[in-house]
Amino acid sequence: MKKIYSLLAIVLVLISCGEQKPTSVAAIISVGDLKELTAKKKEITEKLEAINADLEAINTAISEKDTLKKFPLITTFTAKEVIFKHYLEIQGNVKTKQNILIYPEMPGILQKVYVKEGQKVTKGQLLATIDDGGLGNQVAQLEATTQLAKTTYERQQRLWEQKIGSEIQFLQTKTNYESQRNSLKQLKSQQTKASIRAPFSGVIDDVMKEAGTVIAPGQGSEVFRIVNLDNMYVEAEVPERYISSIQKNKEVQIEFPVLGTSVESKVRQVGSFINPNNRSFKIEVPVENKSGNVKPNLTAKLKVNDYTDVKAILIPQSIISENANGEQFVYTIKDKKSNNEAIAERVVIKTGKTQGNFIEVLENLPAGTEIIDEGARSVNNGQTVKVINK
Repeated sequence: MKKIYSLLAIVLVLISCGEQKPTSVAAIISVGDLKELTAKKKEITEKLEAINADLEAINTAISEKDTLKKFPLITTFTAKEVIFKHYLEIQGNVKTKQNILIYPEMPGILQKVYVKEGQKVTKGQLLATIDDGGLGNQVAQLEATTQLAKTTYERQQRLWEQKIGSEIQFLQTKTNYESQRNSLKQLKSQQTKASIRAPFSGVIDDVMKEAGTVIAPGQGSEVFRIVNLDNMYVEAEVPERYISSIQKNKEVQIEFPVLGTSVESKVRQVGSFINPNNRSFKIEVPVENKSGNVKPNLTAKLKVNDYTDVKAILIPQSIISENANGEQFVYTIKDKKSNNEAIAERVVIKTGKTQGNFIEVLENLPAGTEIIDEGARSVNNGQTVKVINK
């Protein structure tokens, strides 16, 4: 019995020794000891170093065979002379010189109103009448007496020409007639004040008094507001530093944001006075108003042409860099070969005015120069580059 137990123990030991050690990383971490973990780490490190060495060799071979990777890839454009117009952008308000309130010229009861709001009227058209308080009767009476004085004067004049009668009688009748005529003229002038007429052609914007209202000359007795929408203009204030560049007949683009429309015009008038409060001067720009949509006090945006160069060199602002001395520069190419390889050259430039994303170059970039566009910020002076223009 003891022999049987001994044989069984030997068999179990042999089976245990014949079992394979775990080889996976998870298995070693789970049941392996320190020695096994260290050995596995060494094995993986050796494999990783071998893989890195292979990758480096492959990259070296690719760099040797792929010549395009040796040089920065860039695109270029050729500097050309173009017409450059710079615009000063300011804000203004629509106005009209013919936008007035109409007041009565004599006191009385507003007898009748002949127009309505929004009605178009012409210059001199009768808008309303005021009760003249019997002034018409006085005019009729004075007309009769003036006619009598005229007849008397004409008869006396004929007699005097025939040497009949005295000179004093002739002079008296003449003086009486002239006095009556002047009185009649003054009374008729007074009578015309009972009629309110349009001072110019336009539109009745507001009727402020109704028939039957007692009115009198002076503040608070406005009867109508009349506006001429045909003679409109935009008034804007311009900073004084532009006084030499903003002149009469300068081109202007007018935009009305509320209406969603824009028109072109020219500066009609430039102010001669500098406002000491904001250091600006005024300009007037006429506006055509065929549709009638442009109203007084409407906001307008103006783009006034303050500078023009018919032979300007324009480049994108995005390709300009600046050195430690504050100088602006761009990269051009020189020594371009048949395989489109070239040398990048740094050129210091002087710039002028901007418009949108472009800026005017004043010095060192003549027409015909090939300038680096895409890739301009990734090259160095004297570096070989590859031009890949489409």
